[in-house]
Amino acid sequence: MRTLLLSCLFAGLACAHVGSPDVFFEGDAGPYRLLVTVRPPAVIPGVAEIEVRGASPDIREVHIVPLPLRGPGARFAPTPDLAQRAKDDPQFYTGSLWMMASGSWQVRVSVDGVQGKGELSVPVPALASRTTTMQRGLGALLFALMLVLVVGLVSIVGASVREAQLEPGATPAPARRKRAGIVMAATGVAVVGCLWLGNKCWNAEAADYRQIVYRPVELAASLESGNKLMLRLTQDPGWMGFRTVNEGLIPDHGHIVHLFVLSSPGMDRLWHLHPEQAGSNAFAADLPAIPAGKYQLFADIVRSNGIPETGVTQIELPEIAGHALTSDDSSASAAAIAQADFARTTSPLPGGGQMLWERDAAPLKSKRVYSFRFRVEDSAGKPAQNMELYMGMPGHAVFVRQDMQVFAHVHPAGSVPMAALDMIKVHDMAAMAHAAATAALPAEVSFPYGFPQPGSYRIFIQVKRAGQVETGVFDARVE
Repeated sequence: MRTLLLSCLFAGLACAHVGSPDVFFEGDAGPYRLLVTVRPPAVIPGVAEIEVRGASPDIREVHIVPLPLRGPGARFAPTPDLAQRAKDDPQFYTGSLWMMASGSWQVRVSVDGVQGKGELSVPVPALASRTTTMQRGLGALLFALMLVLVVGLVSIVGASVREAQLEPGATPAPARRKRAGIVMAATGVAVVGCLWLGNKCWNAEAADYRQIVYRPVELAASLESGNKLMLRLTQDPGWMGFRTVNEGLIPDHGHIVHLFVLSSPGMDRLWHLHPEQAGSNAFAADLPAIPAGKYQLFADIVRSNGIPETGVTQIELPEIAGHALTSDDSSASAAAIAQADFARTTSPLPGGGQMLWERDAAPLKSKRVYSFRFRVEDSAGKPAQNMELYMGMPGHAVFVRQDMQVFAHVHPAGSVPMAALDMIKVHDMAAMAHAAATAALPAEVSFPYGFPQPGSYRIFIQVKRAGQVETGVFDARVE
């Protein structure tokens, strides 16, 4: 029996997030630990705002420079800009960089300090998300100045024809005045024609620019053969001039798609699944047991050029008998967010023990970067000793606002996809896996992230312990 499900497009910025365009990355630049925030411009060309925080005070200078993520341009860096040290915080640096074209970029951060020099790169998708219009006041001023110039030009041409060859004090003859009037009229027509052509060219350029404005990938879903969820990616391929649905996808954490199924509006159930390719632009996942209800789907993918996207849709599911979770698939449950306790800092884990959110007492603010720290304890209240990597990482975090308008999938290294980091060789999954195999992982994990907007958020923290994926669930109110 085939049941068709309702699907709809969720409009919002992708880039592995919905409504959360800023890029966060925490890593080592040689001997220096850095937390880097990149706030990409909404219009390309545009200015990206860069923030760098050093973990130690022994940094003397920080330089920043934008480069393409791949290709010859990635090997030949222009002269970097010097980031400015904050007067009231000697470990905090800020700067601005021009992003001149849409596509995959990286911000290279170079550090010089007491322990020598270090360097790291942060992948950044530079995508125009909107067009802008001129401010009304500025437009009115420029229009008035244009009229002055037009009248002045026509007057000067007329005066030159009428009076240029006259003796001082002589009066222009009627024929000369008539000829001057004809030339002034012709000049006026020519100037108006030039303005019309200029406006037409400007509108054509604006239309071309609208074609490269990013449009989120569209996701459609249907239920087939009982518990098989089918996902299909569709979109208008016009943006950036070259992207089509068929453009290659690359695995991230070993999976081509990371699908998050979140109950709506309660946000009390979450499944993290990994559909497999099932034809051109289609993916299939055998669903586990899921109660009947309305669900929001967030599907993370990474393009072959390193640009991540998130497709979003809503579906109505009947009760699914399903099968047991296997491999890297996982699930979580909690009380409905309407019953959220925003002061709670502990979450019980299904395998015994609990997860603790080591948060400050100060209220959370939007547009501010935090390091979210969590500790896993066993049933005796001691740090867990059997931690493992989950898909090559110490943990995964999901931040979702109550109205579903913000979604972010974050790793301990930050919000950038690991596939893009691998392209610039700043992240070695094999080395991390080897290190995990030879040394026990700590019972603590942290994630750099900043809430883009105020509101109520639910945070899911996934770790792997003794072969089982466990999820801590927390709630946050952001001012």
